[in-house]
Amino acid sequence: MSADSPSLPVAPVALATPATPEVTLIAPVAPVAPAEPAGPAVPVVDGIAVIRREIRTLPNLPGVYRMLAGDGMLLYVGKAKSLRKRVANYANPHGLSTRIRRMVAETASLEIVTTRTEVEALLLEANLIKRLKPRYNVVLRDDKSFPYILITGDHPWPRITKHRGARSIAGEYFGPFASAGAVNQTLAALERAFPLRSCGDAEFAARTRPCLQFQIKRCTAPCVGRIAAPAYGAIVAEARDFLSGRSQQIQQQLALRMSEAAAAQDYEAAAIYRDRLRAMAHIHSHQDINVLGVGEADVIALVEVGGQTCIEVFFFRAGQNFGNRAYFPAHAGETEPGEVLAAFVGQFYDARPAPAQVLLSHAVGNPALLGQALALGAGRKVTVSAPERGMKRALVDHALYNAREALARRQAEQSAQARLLDGVAELFALPARPQRIEVYDNSHIQGQAPIGSMIVAGPEGFIKGAYRKFNIRDGAIAPGDDYAMMREVLSRRFGRLAKAAEAGHPPDRIAGQWPDLVLIDGGKGQLTVALEVFAALGITGVALAAIAKGPDRNAGREQFFRPGSSPFMLEPHHPVLYFLQRLRDEAHRFAIGTHRARRAKGLVRSSLDEVQGIGPKRKQALLHHFGSARDVAAAGLADLMAIPGINRAVAQVIYDHFHGD
Repeated sequence: MSADSPSLPVAPVALATPATPEVTLIAPVAPVAPAEPAGPAVPVVDGIAVIRREIRTLPNLPGVYRMLAGDGMLLYVGKAKSLRKRVANYANPHGLSTRIRRMVAETASLEIVTTRTEVEALLLEANLIKRLKPRYNVVLRDDKSFPYILITGDHPWPRITKHRGARSIAGEYFGPFASAGAVNQTLAALERAFPLRSCGDAEFAARTRPCLQFQIKRCTAPCVGRIAAPAYGAIVAEARDFLSGRSQQIQQQLALRMSEAAAAQDYEAAAIYRDRLRAMAHIHSHQDINVLGVGEADVIALVEVGGQTCIEVFFFRAGQNFGNRAYFPAHAGETEPGEVLAAFVGQFYDARPAPAQVLLSHAVGNPALLGQALALGAGRKVTVSAPERGMKRALVDHALYNAREALARRQAEQSAQARLLDGVAELFALPARPQRIEVYDNSHIQGQAPIGSMIVAGPEGFIKGAYRKFNIRDGAIAPGDDYAMMREVLSRRFGRLAKAAEAGHPPDRIAGQWPDLVLIDGGKGQLTVALEVFAALGITGVALAAIAKGPDRNAGREQFFRPGSSPFMLEPHHPVLYFLQRLRDEAHRFAIGTHRARRAKGLVRSSLDEVQGIGPKRKQALLHHFGSARDVAAAGLADLMAIPGINRAVAQVIYDHFHGD
């Protein structure tokens, strides 16, 4: 989701629970001028007046309330067991923190959604915060899905593979794993211990001889009948048991079979069992196996230093450590650790099932209610606790140590990034350290599939969620005209920004913030184009520069162009030069990758795509019958009508498309 605040829905947000909340919208009162949120001395009288006016109509029911500013911006989302009592707390300014006082001061209207239970309100609150990212809530920025290991169940010969996303494929899922690398490492070891197929169903059906996986003893080649179904099913069951935490039983069984095979002088079979045992031992040596008292749990630890917070999450499944990941949620500095953890847990498990145990480093308010909310999504009992002693506390302490290390690394990186940004400000005579740098580049091959790209960098590095691609639409642009392509890209990008600014939207409400520096991959010509676009749109106050490779196109001899100045170069080992090279290379990488994706999409297009009424299924049926689009074009009307799903009317449309009148 973009970091920009989306428009607020008027209809209720769908709740991923069996219950459907009732909606009660409080009509917005006359807007008041929003107070300046930057300073502590914000007048809170107007906001309190709005809240007191609305309290009289609020129901004494559980639900979710939303505070809105005068321009419609969402300020805060909260849940309540009793909406009337909870919102009434905001009418007393003396008991409010500085952050909440600012929020109340900006409040011009109120919206509520009633629910049947407090648990439903908690789930809806987490869903809204995650989607809408209110200014005054604790917001989880990074919310990528986690990979799983999948043993499929929709084929007579199950396969083992990595899976990410919705669980739409029938089978058993094991995880989550902290990263794709952790899954790949585990799968590589599992293939040696449990030689199951990993190929797709289409490849499996088309095989006539074993693949390389069989040759290196990582598959038993069921595709060509090298293993019987009962024997293959036994390996599937062993893999399932191993991933479910019953590894010791599997090892004992394999050791017994190895001994029996060796006693029978079947040394080839004994060697196979030996190799599988070694592979299982390799997995054990790289994971914390059989952690006492923790079969399935997530360990979540919070560390706060210097106003920044790191939350480290460790995943334990079937007694194994499936990895860890660090998060850096955005929140006000005065927020208590328990409040931050509670908000994080609600958003973290909004779209994924929680394990049986969630172990926290800090106590949260009403952990039983939080456990009930997580249990609805998981479909089983979930316990939320902050252990104080024993093995579970040792796991929490280990997570705390990793959180401190991750936060220290992040702060060191931010310090180095700040020094580089200060160097950029000095190099291009900027008034202050740039908070947003946009870099533009084009990519094409002899004018084909032209693409423009924009990448964004800031104090925390690359902001990949803000990257944008531009398909060049102007058909009048001559193939390979880089200047015209850059003109279109910049006109579209800054034309939207200028139009939004004219409409009176504040910068953080515009679809993409104003940059402090625009860096063009090119030379004087591209810079001239950018200046012309800015002049036509009336844009001022945005610094412009271009970076071009030197005469021999060698890295380290880049030339920089600024309006009204002569080109200049930096010392070959200057740190700011390396930084700007990295920005330029990232823009180049993104542009080329986007261009290749568009070109590949164009290569798979067929002349059948231009026939009206021909969708993917009919297209597939035609190609399977005739073999190619050229043969479809040459087919007669009767031949077309012989295809299943092609009636006379559709056949006539296809025939007329390829034969004109």
